[in-house]
Amino acid sequence: MAAYLLKRLLLVIPTMLGIMAISFIIVQFAPGGPVERVIAQLTGTGVNATERISGRGGDGLAGQAAQSQRGQGVGEAAGSKYRGAQGLDPEFIKSLEKQFGFDKPAHERFFLMMKNYLMFDFGKSYFRDISVIELIKEKLPVSISLGLWMTLLTYLISIPLGIRKAVRDGEPFDTWTSGVLVLGYAVPGFLVAVLLLVLFAGSSFVQWFPSRGLQSEQFAGYSFSQCAASIACVGDYFWHLTLPIIAMALGAFTTMAFLTKNSFLDEIRKQYVVTARAKGLSESQVLYGHVFRNAMLLIIAGFPGAFISAFFSGSLLIETIFSLDGLGLLSFESIINRDYPVVFANLYIFALVGLVVNIVTDFIYTLVDPRIDFESREV
Repeated sequence: MAAYLLKRLLLVIPTMLGIMAISFIIVQFAPGGPVERVIAQLTGTGVNATERISGRGGDGLAGQAAQSQRGQGVGEAAGSKYRGAQGLDPEFIKSLEKQFGFDKPAHERFFLMMKNYLMFDFGKSYFRDISVIELIKEKLPVSISLGLWMTLLTYLISIPLGIRKAVRDGEPFDTWTSGVLVLGYAVPGFLVAVLLLVLFAGSSFVQWFPSRGLQSEQFAGYSFSQCAASIACVGDYFWHLTLPIIAMALGAFTTMAFLTKNSFLDEIRKQYVVTARAKGLSESQVLYGHVFRNAMLLIIAGFPGAFISAFFSGSLLIETIFSLDGLGLLSFESIINRDYPVVFANLYIFALVGLVVNIVTDFIYTLVDPRIDFESREV
């Protein structure tokens, strides 16, 4: 197993290099960039990410017209490679390129970026006066909260439900719960979020839950240790989390519940279960003494991947609806605003953690079932 893990760890290096290289190449051909964004802001045509979502940005049309008028008859920047740069000093454009590092060839910028990333030096955000790593750490509490509690809630509900459905396969309980699960899976999470807001966090019906954030104003300055020591702060934290977690986890119940049910059904039909019943063991002894460990192999081993997936794939729409400033919203705004240090840092961290989690998942397989040996399998 040690040799297999070493091979997998060594494969992380070329895999990460390939992921970053492909992404970097795509970005080079993508229209727009940080220089264009600064030019758009200077000429009054810039619109931020949230304004694009909400539809605000009428001033941009007026600014674009003004910019067009300013650009007429100006010859010194007519040949500029940046749209909207007419009328701006070419030396100023060159200073912008140097500021963002675009005065170097693309291959030099890529290898310099990878060299810094190997030391986890992600630089500073182009448009926020803060280092990228500090910016990510600032958004982590929201993503940790959503990912951790959604994963735990999904497992705590889906596994017992899946076992129950397997035991009562084909009965009315199995039928109507399947219908409810499929319906919950089919309805988009953001629609559920809007419905929950209207019903339980708005003035139209009842105001049982808050509609935004993770903390009330009186607990805004609390550190983690201070909040953990205060029952009121902990209660307020879960009070704010209730609606976002329900909206995000509703669809996740379906996949896990059906996976648990099918795993148990496969094991229940095997010969060793028939033998155990023939020995006079009760159904509970057969189910939890023999079937449970084998059926839970896939589910237990998949827990790291499920957690990381929930942790890093924060829903942009859910975060926007409930005003939760997490990694999902940060990634979206960084892409729209062409804040490349934040974009590539998020990609690098997400990809690296995902690859490591896949290795950890394989290792957990061998812990749960020692009969599994990845080294002995034929390629």
